[in-house]
Amino acid sequence: MDRLDDLGAFLAIVEHGSQTAAAKELHRSLQSIGRSLASLERSVGVELVRRSTRRSNPSEAGLSFYHRLKPAFAEIEAAKRDLANQRAEPAGLLRIAAPVLFAAAHVAPVVCEFLRRYPQIEVELHASDRKLDMYDGQYDLAVRIRELPDSELKARRLGELRVVAYGAPSYFAKHGRPKHPRELARHHCVVRSTELDAERWRFRVRGKQQIVRVAGRFRSDDTATLQVAVANGLGIGVAPLWQIRPLLVQRKVELVLEEFERPKLPIVAVSAPGKQPPPKARLFIDLLAARLKREPYL
Repeated sequence: MDRLDDLGAFLAIVEHGSQTAAAKELHRSLQSIGRSLASLERSVGVELVRRSTRRSNPSEAGLSFYHRLKPAFAEIEAAKRDLANQRAEPAGLLRIAAPVLFAAAHVAPVVCEFLRRYPQIEVELHASDRKLDMYDGQYDLAVRIRELPDSELKARRLGELRVVAYGAPSYFAKHGRPKHPRELARHHCVVRSTELDAERWRFRVRGKQQIVRVAGRFRSDDTATLQVAVANGLGIGVAPLWQIRPLLVQRKVELVLEEFERPKLPIVAVSAPGKQPPPKARLFIDLLAARLKREPYL
């Protein structure tokens, strides 16, 4: 029995409460579990588990050792799985979630290339702007465009994008162009109705974040509709640069307040907590990250 087996036996005893339960979980004999625990305790020189007739409870030293060992052991097991998976062609269903417009513009093309590379893989792409619960296991990974709060979710930064203020030439001809974010208080602004802080726009003034409260006569929960409203002169809007690039090329809108742009928003791939994303998910994330690095208009 090797040292990894000894460590695995100790973890199973702590997690399942007895050597008998650990033996059942690991499909090993009760005697081999006992030998592994004894060998490990001899190696570290302290009692890790207090035995009783029915229960095996970690000692104070054992509990501390468990909390430090658990993530390290999980990484070792993940590395072993990765080596095994490298010998086999990726296969099975990959479930991905992404924001609606970003899914169509950036994720779907990568999915097509990914499926061409790996013919044994199937992909289900869920396009939604709603907040998803990654804890329920419905998705292998989700692409999110925002700063993520501290959580147990595993995250990898894929890139970042500019968020810009823009308006139609017809609007600026009638109302003038704001030269400073504070001037937006005197302008009509088009806002997204589904955001809690939709009327609080963020800018960077002299290196510090400044929040400006805005208002207007039109709001919508749909991104494309907001862009149509701005292009038709209803007011000033904010949006990721890549979303409005066609309007800029067609000269239907113009950028304003560029020197005050907020810090770029991160593009992040997140996966469920408590486990490593499957190898096929990591392959897809690598491919998506490479594409985003080549995209000049983010």
